[in-house]
Amino acid sequence: MAKQEDLFKNVISHAKEYGYIFASSEIYDGLSAVYDYGQNGAELKKNIREYWWKSMVQLHQNIVGIDASILMHPKTWKASGHVDAFNDPLIDNKDSKKRYRADVLVEDYAEKLLQKAQKEIDKAKKRFGDAFNEEEFVSTNDRVIRYLSQRKEILERLGRSLTNEDLVDVKALIEELEIADPDTGSKNWTDVRQFNLMFGTKMGASADTSSDLYLRPETAQGIFVNFSNVQKTGRMKIPFGIAQTGKAFRNEIVARQFIFRMREFEQMEMQFFVRPGEELKWYEHWKETRLKWHYSLNLGEENYRFHDHDKLAHYANAAADIEFNFPFGFKELEGIHSRTDFDLKAHEEHSGKKLRFFDPELNENYVPYVVETSIGLDRMFLAVLSSSLKDETLEDGSSRTVLKLPAILAPTKAAILPLVKKDGLPELAQEIIDELKWNFKVQYDEKDAIGRRYRRQDAAGTPLCITVDHDSLQDKSVTVRYRDTMIQKRVLISELASIIDAEVNFKKWMGNS
Repeated sequence: MAKQEDLFKNVISHAKEYGYIFASSEIYDGLSAVYDYGQNGAELKKNIREYWWKSMVQLHQNIVGIDASILMHPKTWKASGHVDAFNDPLIDNKDSKKRYRADVLVEDYAEKLLQKAQKEIDKAKKRFGDAFNEEEFVSTNDRVIRYLSQRKEILERLGRSLTNEDLVDVKALIEELEIADPDTGSKNWTDVRQFNLMFGTKMGASADTSSDLYLRPETAQGIFVNFSNVQKTGRMKIPFGIAQTGKAFRNEIVARQFIFRMREFEQMEMQFFVRPGEELKWYEHWKETRLKWHYSLNLGEENYRFHDHDKLAHYANAAADIEFNFPFGFKELEGIHSRTDFDLKAHEEHSGKKLRFFDPELNENYVPYVVETSIGLDRMFLAVLSSSLKDETLEDGSSRTVLKLPAILAPTKAAILPLVKKDGLPELAQEIIDELKWNFKVQYDEKDAIGRRYRRQDAAGTPLCITVDHDSLQDKSVTVRYRDTMIQKRVLISELASIIDAEVNFKKWMGNS
């Protein structure tokens, strides 16, 4: 655990040092759970967004994208259920005065049981080697059975209590499990109560005439209210999808873990409209498709797992999370939900407008069912950043810090380095930049010795360094150094564009998923 905490601290400090993430309004001591993306962070975030958008919209003929506004008619949030049901169960510790999400306290306890079971499995695997049968061991080892059974019972009880809004039982579960304040060890808890997460605001010229509005807590509703507009103008046929990326806002009282849980964040969502009765088939399809997308970035398949929901949202008949192994453990990265026809029917009821599709094959009018994929862009950013940061010991005994970002996501694709700041080398380096910058984000770097510049670019996540030396003036060749392997090779300047493209080509990355 201490090692994980140290890794997380390193990620946070590295993010600031190399221009990825800053505390918002830092000169005024910051604003809790709000962050700014620096020069490298803005590029990485844009690249993740584009990678998602291209794979979701560009590669699918039956999925289109929109950009709905943040401010929406307040009836939208009444229809969606957010006004009445968008709550978190919170609990305070009377001694530490700290506030926690009650469900997260229980889920973290259950996660420790899973870790204990995994520890027993790993020990047995080491002891028995190639002869180890994991499936048989899990089904017969008393300790593993006890840990997993207890975990299952806890999560099922939590799910029932939250579904039934039985907050008394949620507190009882916390007390029965003797869950303590993570910071102080105190078990002196208040009752559990619900807290609505929406930010309210006003719209209008004066206090007398202004309307009460909300900052949107999710981007999905902008898709649902535009269902008919998109379907008719795009002549879309079922099944089809509508995708969107954009800001959402939640008044998170328990906002921790850096950019994992923020008050202002960005979502990448796609709502896929299907025939009633076919939603679970498409639900399984999108679970598989989305996991392949994650695998395409090579962050380690062992860092992903599915978690099926024990408590379903009021609109869903199936739901699962793709969880990622962050430095603080496995947590939700993306949700796949079968939302039934709840949203469109609710908006029909509250607006008085029909949100239906005439299916010529069935000769039938119906409200489509919806399968949703929803991923937090900021969480994906943290997953990429934290899994890419490495401290390596090299063959000569020295060490380096390297940010092994997927090359297609890296803020800068190549750094152009003149060996010295004279003899025409900077001028040739600038000529190379002027040629490459039309297709790639490249950077000029002339300060410090070449070795220090390599290390600096490694830590910033730049996949390629291109060194211009005195021979370059004669043979029109340069030295290309690869970040991950540190291998260097001599290439013609005319070949640089194709070499960079080979590292960052979208088809290369997505085509293999």
